[in-house]
Parts: sequence; structure tokens; C-alpha cells
Amino acid sequence: MKSNRRIWIKAPLATLEPESAGGVVIENQLITEVLASGMQPSVPVDEVFDASQHVMLPGLINSHHHFYQTLTRAFPQALNKSLFSWLKSLYPVWAKLGEEMIEVSTQVALAELLLSGCTTASDHHYLFPDGLENAIDIQMAQAEKLGVRVHLTRGSMSLGEEDGGLPPQSTVQSEETILDDSERLIQRYHDPEAGAMTRIALAPCSPFSVSEALMRASAVLAQKYDVRLHTHLAETHDETDFCIQMFGLRPLDYLEKVGWLNDRVWLAHGIHFNADEIRRLGAAGTGICHCPSSNMLLASGLCSTLDLERAGSPIGLGVDGSASNDGSNMIQEVRQAFLLGRLKYAASEITHQKVLSWATEGSARCLGRDDLGSLKVGMQADIALYKLDELRFAGAGDPLAALVLCGAHQADRVMVAGRWRVIDGAIEGFDLEGLIQRQKMLARRLAI
Repeated sequence: MKSNRRIWIKAPLATLEPESAGGVVIENQLITEVLASGMQPSVPVDEVFDASQHVMLPGLINSHHHFYQTLTRAFPQALNKSLFSWLKSLYPVWAKLGEEMIEVSTQVALAELLLSGCTTASDHHYLFPDGLENAIDIQMAQAEKLGVRVHLTRGSMSLGEEDGGLPPQSTVQSEETILDDSERLIQRYHDPEAGAMTRIALAPCSPFSVSEALMRASAVLAQKYDVRLHTHLAETHDETDFCIQMFGLRPLDYLEKVGWLNDRVWLAHGIHFNADEIRRLGAAGTGICHCPSSNMLLASGLCSTLDLERAGSPIGLGVDGSASNDGSNMIQEVRQAFLLGRLKYAASEITHQKVLSWATEGSARCLGRDDLGSLKVGMQADIALYKLDELRFAGAGDPLAALVLCGAHQADRVMVAGRWRVIDGAIEGFDLEGLIQRQKMLARRLAI
């Protein structure tokens, strides 16, 4: 798209933000006008896209994932297990990851996300066995090919089984190696400017896989470069027991001890917090990425999303890894959040608008972005458009609610930074069938 080309996405069938019922005008990768119903652009446009058959959303934002896990979906040895035993069955498999596997699994995850209407994805990669030191560099290259906005986190594991941790020694790195590579990646890829396509965050895997010293050092490095911090926390009761046994503290107390209880941090899962801990998280402005499908598959529990949000914590949404979901579909994850939320809260409180807000504005806040997640003037032109022409939508009354209640699973059009990346349900210039065949071959190789 030419830099000054003006596009009017005109009069959508429905939209998450009613003030954009007449559509939006895009120029220079930004939304420059938001039109009420019946309004016309103030300046002539170069292109009009008739969205009268589409529900329009801000591009969905996935705030927690593990791309590499697309290689171990429904893995036989990991079935019907809770988190710790599930991890122990998969760590030896993941230790065999190679560069081509990272390349292909990243493409698969990003393609699936993009086709579901996701325009920004955060990945938590923490496995760097010998020969895979450049895993994040490989992921960055694939994101550029697909045109997806990414927040890649330099994950880490330093506490192996020999030191009382959960992962095998072959999957851990020294703290010096981790911190040196973290600094390298920030300097090379982190773009702090509005509209950034690539950002880096620091993400020690979890309290049971890294040392206290690495948690502290990561916080210091993040402050030095003004990048965000991410980790898994309070996902299971086993984790709570581990923290009490290892550190003499509950997970949140440990997080505060190592300098992580602040608004630079967002946490994956955040299920097992008590009322006082929820209050403290909210007061600190610490974000929580809700991962409903993963939480259900691993029988981890129900996140107190509304309590956390009311306390002041941003709530985002994430698909989590494709070995604990087992997919990478953001619009389906919205539906899961909706249904799971109604097991804990009143129907009037968990609405389709609420869960869609978690997948857009909420996730943007978790990632520290004020230029994504809504259809307002000055925001990045990241937009997902869905048709309601499948059998599942027949007879639906409210088009916006139908996306969630009737189970939308694929976008018809997706725009990232003002550029169409999905047209008629297909990724522009992308060999999806060829990718599927490569993925199957590599998954079989990894399973041997």
C-alpha cells in the first residue's frame, strides 16, 4: 500500500465500538477518521472496502503463547496430566528442538493466529538447547515474512533438576548467557516507538525453573532498557507448594521479593491468588493474561478475572501453548473465556463485549501498548473483519454477539499496520499447504 493511500472500510454490519458504525478511514498505517453511521469521509479516499457483510473488530492481541508447541499437539505421552507431570513428559521432547523446527512452528502459530483475526502476538520462548541459541532471531524473521506484529519474550530456565528445579539440565542455561543474550536481543529488535512491529520483553519461565538471582537481574535489565517483564505465576497449587517449600513464600510474595510487583509486569494464568493478593496486584497495576483453554485442559483452575480487573489489573487474553490448548485461534479463545467466565460470575457481568475487550484493549495494556486495541483516531490500523455466512451463524440476531456465542473461528479479512494480510480467508502470498506438510514431517521427527 502506498504510504499516503487512503482506505475507507465502510459501514460494517456491526462493530465492537458503536461510534465507528460508519467505518474507519486509514492512511499511513493509522486510523485517521472514525465515522458514525451515515457519515462520509472528510477528504476523498483512494479505495473503499464495503464492510456491510462484516463484523469489524480491532485486531485481536494474543498476550501469551509458546509457538514451538505447535509441534507437540495432542502428544500421546502428555495426555490427561496436570501441569508438573505434563511438563516432565514434554521437556525431554522439547530439548530436541532445532532451528528448522522453530522456523516452521513459528510460521504455523502465526498463520493460525492471523487467520483467526489476531494481528499482534506475544510469544514466551524459554528453551535454548545447544544449537538453538538464535531461536528468537528465527522467530523475528518469520514474523516479518507474515507481516504480524510481535512482542517476543526472551524466556529462560536456569534452575535444573540438579538444583531443585523442574526442567532437565539439558534445557537450562547459565545466568550470564541468559542476560547477555537478553541484552543483545533488546538492542537488536526492541522498537520503543509507537507503531512498533517488534518488541522484546524479558521472561524467566517460572519460579520453579529459574533462580532468585536471575529474577532480580532480569528486573534490573528490564528497567535499564525500559522493556516489560513476563512470567508464569499462580497457575497451579503445585506451584504454590513448590514456592513455599523452595522459598518459604507464596508465589506473589516471592514475586514482590524479587522486584516484580509493578506495572512493568504481566503474568500468565494468575489463577490461585487470594483476596489480599488480588488487591496487591491491582494496586501495583500488574497485568494478567487469562488463558482459559489451557487452564481447562490442564485442570489448573479458574482465573478471578473480574475481581482482578476491578482491583486495577489489566486483563488480557492468550491462547497459551499449542500443547495445552491445542490450537492458536484467538477468536475461539474469546468464546472459551466467555463460557468459562460464566461458571464463576453472573451472566450480566461476563458479556461478549467484556471478553472481546480482554482480547483487544486488555491485551494491549498488558503489553504496554497505547497504540493498539481499539478503533480510534491515531491508533494503528490493525483490523479484523468477520463474515457471518457459515451455517453456524444461520438465524443469529445480534451480529457482534454471534461472533462469540456461535463460535466464529476464522476472519475473512485482516489488516495489520494498514496492510491487508488476509483476503477472502487466505493469507496473502503464503503457501499454507506446503507449511502443513513441513509441520507434520517435523512433528514426527521430534516425536521419535
